[in-house]
Amino acid sequence: MSQSIPQGGLIQAESLFAAQSYSARRWAIRPGLLLAGLFVLLLLVAAIQPGWLVSGDPLDANSRLAFSAPDSLFWLGADENGRDILTRLVYAVRPSLVLGVAATAVGLLLGTLLGLTAGLGPRWLDGAVMRVIDVLLAFPDLLLALVIITFFGQGQLNIILAIGIANVPRYARLVRAQTLVVRGAGYVEAATTLGLPRHSVIWRHVLPNAIKPILILATIGIGGNIVNGAALSFLGFGAPPPAPEWGGMLAVGRNYLANAWWLVAWPALAITLTVVSISAIGRELLRRSEGKRA
Repeated sequence: MSQSIPQGGLIQAESLFAAQSYSARRWAIRPGLLLAGLFVLLLLVAAIQPGWLVSGDPLDANSRLAFSAPDSLFWLGADENGRDILTRLVYAVRPSLVLGVAATAVGLLLGTLLGLTAGLGPRWLDGAVMRVIDVLLAFPDLLLALVIITFFGQGQLNIILAIGIANVPRYARLVRAQTLVVRGAGYVEAATTLGLPRHSVIWRHVLPNAIKPILILATIGIGGNIVNGAALSFLGFGAPPPAPEWGGMLAVGRNYLANAWWLVAWPALAITLTVVSISAIGRELLRRSEGKRA
């Protein structure tokens, strides 16, 4: 005689199976995300030790080999001075990644300070800071960076500062919104009731919980900063030639686009793949963090 499964046990088993299925789907690595991770890993190797990927010098020129099409000698072709494009692309990874990460760090640091000031300060200070941020948000990041470079001048450091400062309004607004949410949380009120100093409450409770989701969004912002850096280099504000830079390579290659397409195609592809890969990883981190909160 068959035994019947209790209704409560059946529901519990179905809930457990659903939870396991959700966990498996959540941690499954999609092929596109795996490719993005491998490409970012390749970028890190190129930034740390470019000599592991290429053996040449990005500044070595040979006018007799100028505009050589992709072949067994130059896998991606040669530029107008006979320099290997693959070597120059690999050596251009480090300044691009440094610019993207450093500019994001500058924007995040200054934006966090402004956001905390607005979110924890009196109402009049909050209103004043937010009005300034709203005005700055009306300008595109690249335009705002160009205005800042006009005052500070050219150079890699000034470009990093310009792009970072252009990112400040966005991060300040996000940190302020998170601060307002965290400020009213029960653990913050409990810490205040227990008599913890205000700076201790901010440092130990408000700041970590307010900035945690912003750090994931900042990962996505690295790709956008790399694009802005390449755009400024394309406009002539980056390192002067013959330094290898993706934006500078695009600026030179556009003059020979009709006869030497590879001068433009490979730097453009490098920028595109870098931004897409970093953004894919950042969005995956954001999706998983939202899944945890849910």
